[in-house]
Amino acid sequence: MLNPSEADARINIDQLLREAGWDPADKQQVRTEVPVSLVPVPLNFGEVADAAEINADILKSGPKRADYVLHSSDGRPLAVIEAKKNAIDPYRAKNQALPYARSIDAPFIFLSNGDAIYFWDYHNGDARPVASFYSQRDLERLISQRKNSKDLSLIPIEEEYIRAGEVRFLRPYQTDCMSALDSAFLLGKRRFLIELPTGTGKTDLTVLYIKRLLEAGHAERILILVDRESLAKQALETIQDLLPGYSSYWLKAGTAPQHKQITVCLLQTMMSRFRSFSSGYFDLVATDEAHRSIYGAWRASLDHFDAFHIGLTATPAQYIERNTYQFYQCENDQPDFSYPIEEAFKNKYLVPYKFAEGITELLSDPFEENGEEYNPSEFERRWTNPATNELMMKEFDRLSHENFKELAPGLTDKDSPGKSIVFAITKNHATRLAKILNDLHPEAKGNYAEVITSDVADAQGLIRKFKRDPYPRVAVSVGMLDTGFDCREVLHLVMCRRVRSPILYQQMRGRGTRTAPHIKKKGFVIYDFFKNHDYFGDTDDHPFTGTGMGSGSGGDGPGSGGSPLIELDRDDRWRERVTYVEVGPEDVRIDKNEYRSRWEETISAAQTSDPIIAKIKSGEDLTDEEQDELSRRLNENENYFNEENLRNAYKTPIGTIIDFIRAALGMVKVKSREEQVDENFRAWLVSHQFTQEQASFLSLLKNRGIANGHIELSELFEPPLIHSNAPEKVQQLFGPDIKEIVAEMNSSVFEATA
Repeated sequence: MLNPSEADARINIDQLLREAGWDPADKQQVRTEVPVSLVPVPLNFGEVADAAEINADILKSGPKRADYVLHSSDGRPLAVIEAKKNAIDPYRAKNQALPYARSIDAPFIFLSNGDAIYFWDYHNGDARPVASFYSQRDLERLISQRKNSKDLSLIPIEEEYIRAGEVRFLRPYQTDCMSALDSAFLLGKRRFLIELPTGTGKTDLTVLYIKRLLEAGHAERILILVDRESLAKQALETIQDLLPGYSSYWLKAGTAPQHKQITVCLLQTMMSRFRSFSSGYFDLVATDEAHRSIYGAWRASLDHFDAFHIGLTATPAQYIERNTYQFYQCENDQPDFSYPIEEAFKNKYLVPYKFAEGITELLSDPFEENGEEYNPSEFERRWTNPATNELMMKEFDRLSHENFKELAPGLTDKDSPGKSIVFAITKNHATRLAKILNDLHPEAKGNYAEVITSDVADAQGLIRKFKRDPYPRVAVSVGMLDTGFDCREVLHLVMCRRVRSPILYQQMRGRGTRTAPHIKKKGFVIYDFFKNHDYFGDTDDHPFTGTGMGSGSGGDGPGSGGSPLIELDRDDRWRERVTYVEVGPEDVRIDKNEYRSRWEETISAAQTSDPIIAKIKSGEDLTDEEQDELSRRLNENENYFNEENLRNAYKTPIGTIIDFIRAALGMVKVKSREEQVDENFRAWLVSHQFTQEQASFLSLLKNRGIANGHIELSELFEPPLIHSNAPEKVQQLFGPDIKEIVAEMNSSVFEATA
């Protein structure tokens, strides 16, 4: 008879097996209490510390039974599951399970107590924690890959490829990166972080390496995660161009998985979809802007997949949090591969820039209102007005027409002054700036400048139009074009807003660095009306790279090593704290509770009359076309219902339009902050190998963090923790490591929901 604790664990294990697609009642798939005749372990068996000790136990033990055996579709043993009661860390059962697996020739082992699960490919490494059991198809696929894959070290890296109809050559740093990826893969390093400056071909490099793994038989299912629709479209276009022989698709929030070889997905979408996949479903997960994707709620979707992870970032190493390095198993807090932006400029893989001289610079000191951090709307009202807006646009317009020939000799007069991006403070500000530019160019009939924000109909269509058509010449944006936007022809960047994040500043600057040989692009100009480059010490001759080496006189900016760094999402955190949502081109303020009420009333009223919403209500999957049409129609509503505004209204960094529709229909509940913290905490625990006692104590700290928004070590010496001898327990369980653990909990568990 099983003791009650182990019986409870097996109830949980049965449910976890069902979630991974197994049927515990089907004895052709899952057998329990399977008799095994133990086979001695070879003394040179490297994966087990003491094979002789295991063999001694085998000789003196009687008949044994494997708790579970999972079988393939043709009846072969695939994996043994060793079940332990909840209080026992299942990792300790390795030596017990190994002889069972070897005796029946099962290549894999799972160790579980009903909560934690370890997967052990014992011929190729140690047991590692996973979020779910593998499916039958996952395990069969792994066996097939082992039999049919080719040695990467014997396959030459192709030096040229065809992209968009033209022959391109791998650059030396791209070849070096692929070689480094090969080495990591062959050595069993399961995570790899790449730092490449914006414009140096991260997408092409990633897809070409995916092609290499697919052709060598080391991967069959690929996931590419991005955080913007424009990046999803760009990734899918690159995949279909470079890998036409492999099936691919974009998994959207309300659509059904198509189970093709390559899946492109928004990180926000995967947050609500990852549990529908087993941990072994994908062989490789490539994540763009990886430094932003491993925190809190976001990290859960990455930790879920037990795959070879490739992280991509343009953020300089010194601004990447240690959590990122830990997730990607980097040594010495450095990316596995990096290529400095200075080298890219020197070798002409990126085009240089210069700052427009003699332009009016507006006062850009930090601005506070009632003690709050930078408030974009208040900042706009204080520092801009019709006169200053007109002054900025006229100066930019005059200078851009004067110098475009110097920047791109391949442009003709009818294309002057080339493509430009204007970074505005708010949606209202963007509208005003675009109107001024259109008034300056009546010949374009209102098409010279376009506002591209989340509150315009078909923003992605406008982005495509900006890239491909003569008009608009100028894209005026708030947020959407700051990062993850690729248009090689951009010659002018106009900063009409304050920037204090070194990460964001470099990403915005990177919108102009791409080469464009077809227009003979030699460089680009930055029109910085708010002295951001002075703050960062950024100059034409010494680009700011986050190392403090800029030669400008920026006061207390990072270039001169003064003020604390401001993170990329500071504006987002401010927006979560305020009580209203700013919507539409005029930035109308609507109370968040009122906005949610309007949303829920709109969706509730449409659940019978709108066929697409009715499909969502009935649990049916949408087509891509239906989801796109619904998103467009909702954003055309006078309340500008879109994901960005709804996330602000619901005070959550995650959620898709489908999630918010389901919430309005009462089908799901938008998670409270406490629920988000709990989910973040569980995901964080999975990524660490804490003992049960350590995890229980950290759970107490987590509860304090929920109450206060963060954890302070001083709380250990205050009620109620002091009454349970918290300081002594901390010393026993963690020693001096507790400082680092608390700092990591604050950034990974709490800050994502602040």
